[in-house]
Amino acid sequence: MLSPSVIEDVLTATLSTGGDFSEVFVEDRFSNNMTLQSGRLEKSISGRDFGVGIRIFKGLQSVYAYTNDFTIEGLIKAAKTAAQAIQGAFSDKTTIIPLEKEIIQTAHPIELMPNSVEKTRKLAVLRKANDIVTNYHESISQAVIRLIDEEQNVLIANSEGKFVEDKRVRSRLAIMAIASKGTDMQQGFYGPGAHAGFEYIENLDLNHYAKEAARIAVTMLNADPAPSGKFPVIIDNEFGGVIFHEACGHGLEAEAVAKNNSVFANKVGEKVASDLVTYIDDGTLTNEWGSINIDDEGEKARKNVLIENGILKGYMIDKLNGRRMGTESTGSSRRESYRFAPTSRMTNTYIAPGESTPEEIIANTEYGIFAKYMGGGQVEPATGDYNFAVQEAYLVENGKITKPLRGATLIGNGAKTIQKIDMVGNNLGHGAGMCGAMSGSIPVNVGQPMVRVSEITVGGREA
Repeated sequence: MLSPSVIEDVLTATLSTGGDFSEVFVEDRFSNNMTLQSGRLEKSISGRDFGVGIRIFKGLQSVYAYTNDFTIEGLIKAAKTAAQAIQGAFSDKTTIIPLEKEIIQTAHPIELMPNSVEKTRKLAVLRKANDIVTNYHESISQAVIRLIDEEQNVLIANSEGKFVEDKRVRSRLAIMAIASKGTDMQQGFYGPGAHAGFEYIENLDLNHYAKEAARIAVTMLNADPAPSGKFPVIIDNEFGGVIFHEACGHGLEAEAVAKNNSVFANKVGEKVASDLVTYIDDGTLTNEWGSINIDDEGEKARKNVLIENGILKGYMIDKLNGRRMGTESTGSSRRESYRFAPTSRMTNTYIAPGESTPEEIIANTEYGIFAKYMGGGQVEPATGDYNFAVQEAYLVENGKITKPLRGATLIGNGAKTIQKIDMVGNNLGHGAGMCGAMSGSIPVNVGQPMVRVSEITVGGREA
């Protein structure tokens, strides 16, 4: 991508005004996006994006710049321009450590590179998913099937001698079903994805994923309005973990913790959750959507236990916020592309499995709400206050799931909610999603087994 000698020249230029650390991030990305809507191919876009990000530290001061000009002259110019923003006197003692290439063994085997697969072969998968959705029920009025894949090649080098390259390949199928009855419309969604090639897409159980999306839409079309009030809430596995990703996970990122903008700041060693809760971020899970070999500062992926049996054990930390906190990186620095400076972010974050079966959790709930599939929501990171729509919900009465409910919204506070988890299932599952924050939109997994929260405020349409 760029030779070590060129990178060393760029790093030297970045430190010319007194910086004490600098980094170069080179990215070459190939992406494909195909959308089939109502049986017609509405979009098929392929693209390539190449650029270089340059970052400089002086103490806790940070400057970031990026460029598409990868000539040596263009890179040196960008480096010197960025260096001008660093306040400090020039010192001839500011030198870089010679680069030494580190070889990374991928933990995520790829069988079929997406760019090697003909578009007609990809289109065949979209059409099959479309047929399954549209034939599910007469009330299905539309299906939207989207295939996204990308190959991202990166090179990361810094003034401490790091020089490492990595290839990231991801594939995802997003299935949306819309059911209609008169003017009433409801939708169902399922979006499996993996750190894998096209083999993942071809091996997907389309009957399961497409029928689930269609079933959700049809079920919610005939559902009753959800009640309002404070109830025990059972949240199912897989994408149910999004509520804790948003309401708790972001509060455990050093970007918030280092600035005391988190309810979890300065609480390591304290009890912050139910004894049943162990919360983990693990970028090493083989071929999972949010997995990485290295983070975007070149640190190896690892398993970080954040909360163990209710006790706060640590945070997700990047290099700059590690400086602020006086701690080392945890391999948690991520960014959308070279256009963004990296910061601490999640990979695959999940609640570890417990000992209860799903059947036991439901049978032990006299009255409450069962949130089978979560939808989107909002959270205030500094406080952990959240509200989340439930895509598919049911009423639980006398230990049994009864009628479907729609329009349910869960309202609460993340730090308080994890203290109220009183049952944890043994059916851990992961769900793929995209997470947006200050370093851009990145692929992440959210996960958990089925959990029961003793009380959450439910916003519904019925008193």
